[in-house]
Amino acid sequence: MIVHVTEETFKKEVLESTVPVVVDFWAAWCGPCRIQGEILDALDRDLDGKGGKICKVDVDTNPNLSYEYQIMSIPTMMSFKDGQITSKEVGVRNESMVKKMLEM
Repeated sequence: MIVHVTEETFKKEVLESTVPVVVDFWAAWCGPCRIQGEILDALDRDLDGKGGKICKVDVDTNPNLSYEYQIMSIPTMMSFKDGQITSKEVGVRNESMVKKMLEM
């Protein structure tokens, strides 16, 4: 299940996660973000809670997170493991690319 995180829940859901996490920084008005969202929905069904977690951050309602993680373009995805950033990708990524982000 994709988790929509906010500035208040980011630490618990992402930084303190016991599994690798991919965070999708997106906005509702962004066409490429909607495409990325469909790809992430399909991947999330495959993951079924095993091997990683997908979280989404709406950049319009969480500007402090966008600033903190230097999000300049969307969609941007970042992977985290043990609270540390392991990769950052800008633009739409296919399912296999996102899976690799979870494995890093």
